[in-house]
Amino acid sequence: MSSAHAQTGPAAAPAPAEQTTPAAQTAGEYEGDIVVTAQKRDQNIQNVPISIQAIGTKRLDDLNISNFNQYTQLLPSVSFQTTQPGSTVVYMRGVASGGDGNHSGPLPSVGTYLDEQPVTTIGGTLDVHIYDIARIESLAGPQGTLYGASSEAGTIRIITNKPDTSGFYGRVDGEVNSVKSGGIGSKIEGMLNMPLSQSAALRVVGFYQRDAGYIDNVAGCRSYLPEPTPTSCTSANGGIVVDNAAFVKKNYNDTETYGGRAALKVDLDSNWTVTPTVLYQEQRNHGTYGYDPKVGDLQVQHFFPEFRRDRFIQGALTIEGKVGNWDVTYAGAYLDRKTYTSSDYTDYAEAYDSAYSSVGGLAGYFYYQDNAGRTIDPRQKIIGTDHFKKTSQELRVASPVEDRFRIVAGAFYQRQTNAIFQDYQIANLGTAVSVNGSPGTLWLTKQKRVDKDYAMFGEASFDILPNLTATAGGRAYIYDNSLIGFYGFGRNPAVDPDDGRPFTATPFNAAGSSQTGVAGCYLANGQTLREAYLNGGDTSALLPAAVSGSPCTNLATYTTTGLIPKRTQGQGATYRFNLTFKPSDKVLAYATFSRGFRPGGINRRGDVAPYDADFLTNYELGLKTTLFDRLRFNASIYQQAWDKFQFSFLGLNSFTIIQNGPNARIRGRGGGCELLDRRPVADRGGLLHRCEDAQRSVRNTDL
Repeated sequence: MSSAHAQTGPAAAPAPAEQTTPAAQTAGEYEGDIVVTAQKRDQNIQNVPISIQAIGTKRLDDLNISNFNQYTQLLPSVSFQTTQPGSTVVYMRGVASGGDGNHSGPLPSVGTYLDEQPVTTIGGTLDVHIYDIARIESLAGPQGTLYGASSEAGTIRIITNKPDTSGFYGRVDGEVNSVKSGGIGSKIEGMLNMPLSQSAALRVVGFYQRDAGYIDNVAGCRSYLPEPTPTSCTSANGGIVVDNAAFVKKNYNDTETYGGRAALKVDLDSNWTVTPTVLYQEQRNHGTYGYDPKVGDLQVQHFFPEFRRDRFIQGALTIEGKVGNWDVTYAGAYLDRKTYTSSDYTDYAEAYDSAYSSVGGLAGYFYYQDNAGRTIDPRQKIIGTDHFKKTSQELRVASPVEDRFRIVAGAFYQRQTNAIFQDYQIANLGTAVSVNGSPGTLWLTKQKRVDKDYAMFGEASFDILPNLTATAGGRAYIYDNSLIGFYGFGRNPAVDPDDGRPFTATPFNAAGSSQTGVAGCYLANGQTLREAYLNGGDTSALLPAAVSGSPCTNLATYTTTGLIPKRTQGQGATYRFNLTFKPSDKVLAYATFSRGFRPGGINRRGDVAPYDADFLTNYELGLKTTLFDRLRFNASIYQQAWDKFQFSFLGLNSFTIIQNGPNARIRGRGGGCELLDRRPVADRGGLLHRCEDAQRSVRNTDL
């Protein structure tokens, strides 16, 4: 299946309509020097000695950027994979090992921040609607000193415009658009800034966007054995035949996004400011964002309802002030995100029907029957939810920026949970071959994941000479991750163990494997049900389910006092060393040696060992220049050593398994130029062409 909305690099478009971005900014786009806070201080972007790109308010507006897929196309070191809006995994500088979008897979390798608060979640980057945004910063390379665990390969920061006490103002923007080979979309957005007093202001944002579909679900049918010609749509020989007439639709994959954001800024006095914020967003996708070339261009044949709902709310509090002449910042947040999906799994059933054709297909091998013993339609659909909750707290201090010796230091805590639910359903599936207590459910995943991080961090800079600065930083961390619950098939105690079928199919399950599911659940004596059966013991005393809604628990650690989550823990340190040379206001050169990490975790298959943390070490040289006061040119070259990278692959019975692979090396270079000139292109001489040529010559070549 090909994806019409997925991409693996920044050049691809989010829909069939082609988009291009000029190599250099055109007249009117230049916004002056952008001030960023990548190093937890306000700095001109040209004075920050790391690889950083920033997209300011004006450019975001001029290019009509509204979502993650659009702004990452403007960031040369960023690539991503997406299956549909809101379900995207982002990578930087080629640090990609697969499976990062799995709900029980590795943590992301790129961190995402909204203002001061981390919003990185497993299973897809938070797709914050982009409107009334001050800038988006992209920090390439390990940021493990100041940003921690999920910033192994880089960090993306979305910085909102803050409430303003200077005056009452607002704006409203709207559009109607069309998608090539698709329908009509629309968008309306608004912002209002309201001073409440000389020391307080409120800023609110609201938005609604409808993205038109461009994938067609066309008419088709499927037939299953014992029909001798599976591609035929007749049932003359007793086979099961189904069609998708109820779901045929043109422009099948439309998306609605709506929500709002509010921020209150209160100046308590001349030194202290309190800013509480709240963000609510809901996204509703219909259909699928992939297509099947065998069916036709931008076409599929799907047979069940398909949709995804992604709702999140975040409350955050930032307190900024001074103690003496030191800056003090507290940033805390609580994020609640819930996704609900329905997916068609017809193609899976068709593939397995063919694979087991020698024994009568699915009907003959897996006993897909109703309670009356009749063979049933074997197609599956998946109902799934992920419920994320994240609490983060950070407290840091910074010495005066004008001092020759400067430090930034702080402490960080984060706890994130995910309640995982995956229900593989077959209509009319008999109770005996369903997961126990869930008629119609062939396979169930019901698990709870908890990831905790603790850290102390600090960076110190010293001006050896007025134009030569050395920086050293470190972050001491502890991680504690756990997983508990149930996965797999049910148990059919009515099946005769002496019926001649292999033990892998009986007596525990007449519709699959005895290696997973209820057969692997724990008894009060510490044995699994399967072990007790093999040893001739009592198989009746299953321990209660650790996660509500599941029949029992097969993913846990047994203790004499009960079942506890499987856990993996670790501690260590990351570091960064930097030397910056600034011979003039227009030239900066730097050398960086930095290290980032990603915590280890638990495999969702209970008999597979946990995986360890992996580490990325970056060696980088960079140059930032402003030439002729009109042309800005930046370039970098780097090598990254990726130690024991977490590698995801499909193992036995198509389980995603994560293991630590060998070491890897990534080399690349990057660069870009910007024409700082508001004059018309025709009056700029050859600078625009030089800028474009220079950018092409150092275009990012991450491997």
